Amino acid sequence: MRLRNKPWANDRIKAHPQYVPGQPEQLKGQWQSRFAKNQPLHIEVGSGKGQFIVEMAKAHPDINYISIEIQASALVSILDKQIEEDLPNLQILLGDGRNLTEYFAPGEISLVYLNFSDPWPKKKHAKRRLTSPYFLAQYEGILPTGGQIHFKTDNRGLFEYSLAAMSQYGMILNQVWLDLHASDFEGNIMTEYEEKFSARGQVIYRLEAAFKVGK
Repeated sequence: MRLRNKPWANDRIKAHPQYVPGQPEQLKGQWQSRFAKNQPLHIEVGSGKGQFIVEMAKAHPDINYISIEIQASALVSILDKQIEEDLPNLQILLGDGRNLTEYFAPGEISLVYLNFSDPWPKKKHAKRRLTSPYFLAQYEGILPTGGQIHFKTDNRGLFEYSLAAMSQYGMILNQVWLDLHASDFEGNIMTEYEEKFSARGQVIYRLEAAFKVGK
């Protein structure tokens, strides 16, 4: 995602520690203390400007959410939305998805969302894809037994890669949508990219996969 650099972004983030903790690794195993209620905890890895995660938090007040974004210039857009909404079930983490096991304890997260991730189309960059074996191991390390990943993309190549990577990792594919918007799926909340791509008539792919019990 190409963003206009916002040199003031880090100062704005530091000014709102109630929403964006300054040292997230120190909250490992204690993230529930950041929320008004102790509830199932879902994360989105790579939240972009945050439309999906903010709308999910509004639609599901019985779930706690953490938005994870590595780019400060994108994260401030999420922060602006949270400042306006002040949702008690949403926190924001400035950090790298490659280091999830440094931020979260085993089983601390109930569900992982991956939405419109960078496809990294070149084979030499495959390990950077958020559904590569390295990242799958990160998710497995923070989810409970049988924990799930929900994944959406408009990129067919990335979707096919993800189906294969998850199957080879030993995950169970619970459901697969080859054209989400033409299906009877209910409760879909769109990201900014999803709105743009679907308006162009592009197909949206979605899957729900779980780690095998006793793998």
